[in-house]
Amino acid sequence: MRISSPAFRNGEHIPRQYSRNGEDKSPPLRVEDVPANAKSLVLIMDDPDAPSGTFTHWLVFDLDPKTVDIGEDHAPEFARQGINDYGEVQYGGPQPPSGVHRYFFHIFALDKKLDLPRGSERETVEDAMEGHILDRAELMGRYASESAVPAGR
Repeated sequence: MRISSPAFRNGEHIPRQYSRNGEDKSPPLRVEDVPANAKSLVLIMDDPDAPSGTFTHWLVFDLDPKTVDIGEDHAPEFARQGINDYGEVQYGGPQPPSGVHRYFFHIFALDKKLDLPRGSERETVEDAMEGHILDRAELMGRYASESAVPAGR
């Protein structure tokens, strides 16, 4: 299984429009080679470099396993979104307080639908996923705090 983005390559800088400093749009994503027996997908975007510990930016579950393209600024139809650590039930882009942080887009193929309510917390989603993960993949992008970007960039 693979996850990629036409907006940035693995390990590259996430463009500003996908940050809270920019337009706060979710980046376009592409999911490939999902196991044929998958019943749903889960997408989690997080920042393990946050000062208070891993910060969840986006939580989407019960995605159709046939999903290939997740459009820019778009949560897949019929999928449910959980609550992020900004306290919002939507995408919340990077906005590190200082330095350069890594942002991981984790995709999981599951052997069942979770059927959890919209606004579920990450811990609830992860507990429901336990023992049901068929495959997983990740994409990592970097984003620098506004204070870490040299003038003129």
